[in-house]
Amino acid sequence: MEEKLDPGQFGVTPALFREWRAPRFGNGNPQKLKSNVWEWLVHSRLSGYASTQMMNGPSAFVEGPTWSFDRFGQSVTELSDGRKIYIGGEHEDYYDPDFYIYNDVVVTHPQGSVDFYCYRKSDFPPTDFHTATPVGEKIIIIGSLGYVGERNPERTGLYSLSLGYFEIQKLESSGVSPGWIHRHAATLSEDHHSILVTKGKLYAGEGHPLWENIDGWELDLDGLRWERLTLRNWAQFEIRRKDRRTIHLFEFRTALSSLMLNLKDQYQEEMSRLSESLGYQPDVERIDDLYHFDMEHGELQKDEDAYHVFYMTIDGVRLRVTEGLQGLHVVVEGRIAGKKESLIKRQLIDKLSTLENSPCELEVYR
Repeated sequence: MEEKLDPGQFGVTPALFREWRAPRFGNGNPQKLKSNVWEWLVHSRLSGYASTQMMNGPSAFVEGPTWSFDRFGQSVTELSDGRKIYIGGEHEDYYDPDFYIYNDVVVTHPQGSVDFYCYRKSDFPPTDFHTATPVGEKIIIIGSLGYVGERNPERTGLYSLSLGYFEIQKLESSGVSPGWIHRHAATLSEDHHSILVTKGKLYAGEGHPLWENIDGWELDLDGLRWERLTLRNWAQFEIRRKDRRTIHLFEFRTALSSLMLNLKDQYQEEMSRLSESLGYQPDVERIDDLYHFDMEHGELQKDEDAYHVFYMTIDGVRLRVTEGLQGLHVVVEGRIAGKKESLIKRQLIDKLSTLENSPCELEVYR
């Protein structure tokens, strides 16, 4: 939540803002910086756009991203002395001029002061949607999404942050790791000798979907060795448009909701936009048939704790579908007959292709 604190309260002038408005890498490991501008932005949590408006520019379209502490995928670790350690994170989405993935460490103190530690990119790359696990006098940083061209599906990002000098060390591990993982959970063992990694998303390479991590992984901290704890042979696949445009199921469901609530004007506006985008006049009620398969299966249910996630049971096995912007992501949480799985795939491709008025295709995880 943005709080419009007076920049003058922090000694920030337009000239000083221009000097410190941009993100930067450090020239050491770490380089500790003092910035009144950044301190103001930490306390106010203004977006890059909002701070630029308050200080009358310059535009991010011209000068590049504006430093902001309003971030996604940033970890925060609270220490026993009241300090909070914030690591990395990203601001805005890739299409925004203020989009930036940070590789800094920000430390806030109970009395309100702030320390900034910056790093060379070679020592610590831009990192977001990672986990930060305190272990003694260190924080173990696992995973990241990062920039597209800097991801490696064959490895898992692993770093150690010293809580003494705030040096970051890249850790080399062995064993079978989860790969390029992010948005996961990390749990320190009771004896503090290992970290359990579960859930999250896996990057499999450019042009491929982000797959769901369905297994558990353990990192032995003494030998820095990964071990795969489970091997769930669950089917996992995604159905997307061949032209890679976003799908319109959200718009279908929004229009259907307006129709059911008898919001005539709103429904007409939504249908006009949907028809223009799809190139035909759709029957939005047909979305109710999307998950009706030519086989015996349980009733479709909506996951109330997750966004646009639906599930049903087939032969006692849960089939879970997530409706994303890029396509349908399906996980079959167990084993069902191969013919039934093939039928589900074929019917989903056909039905989504019809709704989208565009051919769709299947991609299977590994």
